[in-house]
Amino acid sequence: MTQKFLNWLKDLIASGDVHPFYVSGEWIAKTIEVRKLDRDECQICKERGKYSRADLVHHEKHLKKFPHLALDIYYIDDDGQRKRNLRCVCKDCHEYVCHPERLRRKKKVTFETEERWD
Repeated sequence: MTQKFLNWLKDLIASGDVHPFYVSGEWIAKTIEVRKLDRDECQICKERGKYSRADLVHHEKHLKKFPHLALDIYYIDDDGQRKRNLRCVCKDCHEYVCHPERLRRKKKVTFETEERWD
């Protein structure tokens, strides 16, 4: 990734709108590469012995905190171990495993009375 691209990405993050990154040619090319690598299978389901077709490519190291890893399939952790940064996931795993905080933010439905029609 060039310094110019990284600066552009950091500006997007600062503005609160990273959508242009996710439609950029660089990201689209990288997702194609990752999908081929993972055979377009959800890697989380695969770890559980299941099969699901992948819906998207997920950043393990979140884009907003680690923009310099935005296009890196692998990264080196603090212990010097090579780990996956980009991997294919299905929509369910993306929400339930990768972003459980999104589920907690959803507003619960409340009723004014306790009356129920069971």
